Amino acid sequence: MARKLDNNGLPFLPGFSFQDVTKTAFHRPQTLSFARGLAMAQPPRLGIGLEPLLAEQMLQEELSGMAADMPDFTYGAFDTKYIKDLVNLSYHSDPAPAHPETQPFIPSYVTLDKKVLCFKAYFKEDIINSREEKDCVRHVVIYYYLEDDTMNISEPWMPNSGMLQGQRLKRHNFPKKEPGKFYHWKDLNLGIDLDVYGVKYHIAQCDLFTKDFMQRQGIILNLPEDMPVDTYLMKRKKPTPTYTTPSEFDSRYQFLHMDRKVLRFFALWDDSLSELGEILPVTIHYFLVDDTVEIKEDHKPNSGRFLFPVLMQRLRIPKKMKPGHEQFPSCVMEDSVEEVEEYFSPKDFQVGEMVKILGRRFLLYNCDDFTREFYHENYPEMTIKSIQVPKKMGKFEGMQREIPPYNGFGSLEDSLQSCLSLLPTPPRKNVVKMLENEHKVLRYVAGLVSHKDASETQRRKDADRVFILSYFLSDDTVCLYENPKHNSGFKGGMFLKRTRVPKPHTSVDNPVFYSPSDFSIGATVDVFGHRFILKDTDLYVLNYMEDHPGMVPLETLETIRQKFKSEFNKKAEQNEPPS
Repeated sequence: MARKLDNNGLPFLPGFSFQDVTKTAFHRPQTLSFARGLAMAQPPRLGIGLEPLLAEQMLQEELSGMAADMPDFTYGAFDTKYIKDLVNLSYHSDPAPAHPETQPFIPSYVTLDKKVLCFKAYFKEDIINSREEKDCVRHVVIYYYLEDDTMNISEPWMPNSGMLQGQRLKRHNFPKKEPGKFYHWKDLNLGIDLDVYGVKYHIAQCDLFTKDFMQRQGIILNLPEDMPVDTYLMKRKKPTPTYTTPSEFDSRYQFLHMDRKVLRFFALWDDSLSELGEILPVTIHYFLVDDTVEIKEDHKPNSGRFLFPVLMQRLRIPKKMKPGHEQFPSCVMEDSVEEVEEYFSPKDFQVGEMVKILGRRFLLYNCDDFTREFYHENYPEMTIKSIQVPKKMGKFEGMQREIPPYNGFGSLEDSLQSCLSLLPTPPRKNVVKMLENEHKVLRYVAGLVSHKDASETQRRKDADRVFILSYFLSDDTVCLYENPKHNSGFKGGMFLKRTRVPKPHTSVDNPVFYSPSDFSIGATVDVFGHRFILKDTDLYVLNYMEDHPGMVPLETLETIRQKFKSEFNKKAEQNEPPS
């Protein structure tokens, strides 16, 4: 072995080498720089430690001598005379043909970039702590990257397997059992076992690109094999045998199969009967998961209405209540299952018809595609036909205002005003009639008629009671006043406050009230279940009726005249002045 020598010819050994103490620079020269934002390489001009390069140290004579030397070829040295003849011939002959263009060199990592061989394989894994299975078959996919001869193995994800799946072996060169050797694509084929880190992967199938690549490289692939199926997974898919009668109702079936499935209807809400109301477009959502209904308004820009997002929140709508559980009002939100006999279902929403939800009427004129498919599959007998909605919508045909029945609170006029507006206003009065008939009152003397089931003692007491019936012509009201009598057992005073009295056997919705034409002497007046008989009146009533002959019939006026005539005759007989 030749020893290295220093510049002085001494062996390069400890103790024989000497350092230049005057040398201060030991760095390598800079060969990389940036010009206009680009990295540029330039040849070095100085060596390590700013020493001149070897090419600079060579003498000019050595360079000239190297230029004069002729290279030796395989067939000997060229003759100088032959070279001169070739040079002279070149001036008199045709120009030499051009050299053919060489093909550009393309490295393998460029041509094989993103070209991957794909193999499907499986391996068996022993199960120790299980009574139901001894081993399991696990499927994997082997990828071979032709770019750098690396491989990786991934396991497809299987739901509810209980095992960690995904990337099994990262991308690298898979080693063989022999030290220093790695697997190559030439070692891969179908039907063979690939031993990687003690696990044998049996290659069964490959894709079309892998098959075509192998055939072009002259490798004959074996026949593909079927991927085996794990017996335990197949056994788990089979229905579990049961020995009890299964329930016909599955409480979770509707939740698992109908979740996120919503029927959407486009409807019109007729709110024109209310104060400043109109017909508004709404969207009705029916949630199949729990049979709840939600209604949203379709707002338009610059409509002048408050942007309420929800007209009715999501809840179950009762369709029919159980007997004895009818409530007022009918839109109570606290109805329980024990009170409701039937709720709204999808069959109650028919496109093209009117549906009443919590007292409001909605016209369903269209629905979305999912709703049409749902009714076509589950309710084939129902026809879904959309309705053309006019641009200028008026009131629905056939819709009339329904006045609820009288509930017994307040007067009929006051109860009616509460149905016409949200803030009830006082009923209108005939002001002209009130001004003309102010302080005009017709008074009658009345007696109480006992009930037919009353005792004889009660009859005698009622016969002694005297009432004054006053009829006010300004507003057609009636009041009753009982004259107090000492030691009678009755307090006396106001018996009935001033109010309008309807006649018996008339409907509450369209009542007929008492008028002066009904107050004749001897007539019986029914005041809210109490019957009174008119016995006498004053002279003002007779004069008023004679001044207004068209106000009362002649029979009523004649009874009053007869009453005063009999009193006049009776007083004349007793030589008493008339009252």
